[in-house]
This record gives sequence, C-alpha cells and structure tokens, in this order.
Amino acid sequence: MKMHHLFSPEGEAALAALLQQRPLLAFDFDGTLTPIVARPGDARLAPGVSARLAALAALLPVAIVSGRSVEDVRGRLGFVPQFIVGNHGAEEAGPPAAATGHAGALSPLRARLIEARSALAAAGVTVEDKGHSVALHYRLSRHRELAQRVIGEVLAGLDETLRVFGGKLVVNVVARLAPDKADAVRALVQRCGAQAALFVGDDVNDEPVFASAPPHWLTVRVGRDDPRSKARWFLDSQREVALLLERLLTLLASP
Repeated sequence: MKMHHLFSPEGEAALAALLQQRPLLAFDFDGTLTPIVARPGDARLAPGVSARLAALAALLPVAIVSGRSVEDVRGRLGFVPQFIVGNHGAEEAGPPAAATGHAGALSPLRARLIEARSALAAAGVTVEDKGHSVALHYRLSRHRELAQRVIGEVLAGLDETLRVFGGKLVVNVVARLAPDKADAVRALVQRCGAQAALFVGDDVNDEPVFASAPPHWLTVRVGRDDPRSKARWFLDSQREVALLLERLLTLLASP
C-alpha cells in the first residue's frame, strides 16, 4: 500500500472526516514530537509543540505512546496528556501484575549484559534498562558495524520469551508477550470511548499500529524513507508535525 502526503487535498479531507468521530490523538515521542538527539537525555518538546498539544488535550483525548519509560517521557512534555504509555506499549497498557511479569522476563538478559559490558562499552554501545524493556544504543559509536556485530553476539540465542526489534541506531528487547504499541492504542481507544484514532510515529516499533489500524483510523509516518511502511499517510519531516498539530486545532475550531 502506497503512502500519501497528509498535506494534500485527500489528506485534508481525511483529517476533517476523522475529527468528526472525536478520535483519540496518539503520538510517538522521539523522532515524532521531538527530533532524535545523540543523547536521549537531551530530548525535550519545543514550547510551541507542547502548547499545541496542551490545546488539543483540552478538546480531545491525547496519548503519548513512547519507547521511553512513562516516568522518563512525562518530565519532557511540558503539558499533561490524558494518557502516557511507555516501553513500546509494555508499560501501563495492561494489568500491573502482568507488567511486572514482563519486566521479570528480562532478568536473564540483564545477567548476560553484565557479563558483556566491557565488550559493549569498547564497541561504543550504551545499555539503557527501562524496566519493561532494554535498549542497546549505538548512535554514539565510532564503529557502528562493530557495535552491531557485538550486539548481535550478545543477543544470540536469547530465550524465546523475549522479542528483539531494531530502531534508529538502537536494538530493543522486550518480553515476547508484552503489549506492543498497537495493543496499547487499541486499549486506549476503548478506555476513552473514542470512535477512532489518529496515530503518528516514525520507527519500527510504530509499524504494529500502522499495520493493524482499522480503515477508519488515520495513521501517519514521519518520513517517507521506508517504502514498506504500512502507514496510510506520511509527513516529510519531524518539523511538519507542528504544522499537523496547528492544522488539527484549526479544523477543530471550524464550525
């Protein structure tokens, strides 16, 4: 299925039709609401983006669905959305007992990472344990091919209870049975009583939402660099997300 630019006559019509259904507005964080930065701790929402999201949250339910932990992303927003889901859908998308079990499934991996920490550090790989998922970043590595090879060796033969997926210069590991972003967004739509959803994302972990979204949802990928993406619409860059937020506010203010 070919993606189409959202800022087109067809895209404008799709946005207007979606808003008639009082949808959930759900957004990824890194690479979507804010640019991807070399050091994840430096990421913050621009004041204009934060202000637009706050205005939207006063009109419709707004969710941030991130690969970060809930606590991490909460302090970077500058506004309070109705929902925050972290760890690629695994955190606060299901019963607390189940979430604890999913986090515990990572214990064998943690032991393996301790044994391999010298090799990982030498290859420029940074390990981020987010409780419900583990991320191995190699954005700052001077030898990215080496970093990928070392990560592959460390993760080789992992238990089948774990799931590994890539991203933009990162490799993620979660419990195989943990909810993903698609599970999380569907649960939030039901929870808030919305009739549909807008979901905007930019990476591999957003594809489950794109692939499983019902036809009356509106899915948007930031960037057209992946022709295999299942999103129905695209924006050319992260900078266009602020324009989308402004357009949503304009349409909601129209009679």
